[in-house]
Amino acid sequence: MYKRFKQFIYRRLIPFIRIYKYLSWNIYLRFSKEINLVVGAANTKFKGWFSTDIVTLDVTNENHFKKYFKDRKIDRILAEHVLEHLSSDEIKIMVKNFFNYSSENVNIRVAVPDGYHTDDKYINSVKPGGLGEGAEDHKHLFNYKSLSSYFESAGFHSYPKEYWDEKEMFHSEYSNDENGKIGRSFINDERNNNGKPKYTSLIVDFKKK
Repeated sequence: MYKRFKQFIYRRLIPFIRIYKYLSWNIYLRFSKEINLVVGAANTKFKGWFSTDIVTLDVTNENHFKKYFKDRKIDRILAEHVLEHLSSDEIKIMVKNFFNYSSENVNIRVAVPDGYHTDDKYINSVKPGGLGEGAEDHKHLFNYKSLSSYFESAGFHSYPKEYWDEKEMFHSEYSNDENGKIGRSFINDERNNNGKPKYTSLIVDFKKK
């Protein structure tokens, strides 16, 4: 009941949220040399980054991109645990929008649950229809190859930063650098405090070819 009430109030506030975000965007443009964009951000905020969600920037709607990026291209994009909620067709549209409205030197950092993770509890938590929070809406369980294929077919190179491979080996080159912080990562998630990769993400950077 309480959840439905919150959703009702949120829907009522959507027009005001859009106005506020657009005003905030114009302020951000005035004071920012680079356009760093967080998509599907919810309450996530980082200094120097502009946070959006589906209400203010639907990544599958080109008109939203035209509204925000008609004058300046995107330099960095950060998407943490967003793409698993999109259909294959939606991802293809999103990647096309990213390509068309970003600079030639763009870096796109994507983090999703890792389908090659070796822990069955992890897989059962994050798989489509899994037991974890939000998993009932998951449409994919990516590995580094399947995720990269969407971007590579649209003109991007892939640079895996954190991932499990087919031989059950864990790889991590990810760091908290200028291309964006991933909270659900080996170095940032407190579930890994014992030094073992208990909860990690598949993290891949993408750059234009």
